[in-house]
Amino acid sequence: MPSQPDGNTLTSSTPEQMRRHGAPPPPSTPEPASNKLGIKACSLYNGKGGLIDDIALIRDDDVLYVSEGDPFIDPQNEAKVTSDQHGAHTDWLTLNIGGRPFTTTRSTLVSKEPESMLAHMFREKDVWGNKRDEHGAYLIDRSPEYFEPILNYLRHGQLIVNEGINIRGVLEEARFFGIEQLAEQLEAAIKSSQPPEDHSPISRKEFVRFLLATPTKSELRCQGLNFSGADLSRLDLRYINFKMANLSRCNLAHANLCCSNLERADLSGANLDGANLQGVKMLCSNAEGASLKGCNFEDPSGLKANLEGANLKGVDMEGSQMTGINLRVATLKNAKLKNCNLRGATLAGTDLENCDLSGCDLQEANLRGSNVKGAIFEEMLTPLHMSQSVR
Repeated sequence: MPSQPDGNTLTSSTPEQMRRHGAPPPPSTPEPASNKLGIKACSLYNGKGGLIDDIALIRDDDVLYVSEGDPFIDPQNEAKVTSDQHGAHTDWLTLNIGGRPFTTTRSTLVSKEPESMLAHMFREKDVWGNKRDEHGAYLIDRSPEYFEPILNYLRHGQLIVNEGINIRGVLEEARFFGIEQLAEQLEAAIKSSQPPEDHSPISRKEFVRFLLATPTKSELRCQGLNFSGADLSRLDLRYINFKMANLSRCNLAHANLCCSNLERADLSGANLDGANLQGVKMLCSNAEGASLKGCNFEDPSGLKANLEGANLKGVDMEGSQMTGINLRVATLKNAKLKNCNLRGATLAGTDLENCDLSGCDLQEANLRGSNVKGAIFEEMLTPLHMSQSVR
């Protein structure tokens, strides 16, 4: 039987109390239980704190507590009181955040986010050796304005940021204190509050305004911009960087694109009829289904247009001047190149399946390794030599 640690004797139970516990009334002259049990004790209690006056009242499954004179104390309540006295998670403390006091409980800082910095700082007393001010408040050099929403979140689990408080500042504090779930909520709130990106295409009027504000010798950067369906016909677009821009279904008829950069640009379905494409860079661009009739790729200074790896499926390039053009490994399947000047052109590895090359000038053109299945070579100005197409 466990010993009772404390001391004063409780008042003896009355016969009425005993009857309520289901025990028979004690005899008129009971013998002290301590004498019968052969132990040195002043009082003997059952598990509910009832005083045992007679050994006959003890049942086989009773848990007894022996006291040398102290009153009965429930061991479970005693453990709770002892825990509170030694820094349990319910004791109050004050934080001095940037000069502003915040009073809360240790459990608030520990329970909601057990892996956060605050939880590690205050799970046990002084484990981090926190500095305190003259009032005993723990000093933390952070913004009180941004800390308040964090403390409220730890209290009730809801993210509430008052008007006028920068939510990005609260996010930085949440990251600093390692409160990951709150940081995720703040990031989502910031993202949802941002206006949607404007992906609408640029109009001709807007683009002309850009052109007029830019010196003719400087490169206008239009990389990645959306010009889909815009009318840019007959404009001076020399040296402009259209890399990865969206020019699909754009009207570029008779535009001057000399030395412009159209690398990886989307020109599908665009109209470039009669455009000046001298020295243009169209590496890996997508011009599927575009119209390039009567275009000039031939640069008198010797600067060659580069369309290597471009997707030119089904394009109409009839009558275009393409002397020395680089169409290496480009795709020209089902394209119309009728009456084109392709002297000295590089067509090595090019897919020319079902391509109409009738009436073309292919003198000294390199077609080695190209796919000419179903290609039309009728009415050619110069005969095609075997050396030009041997793999």
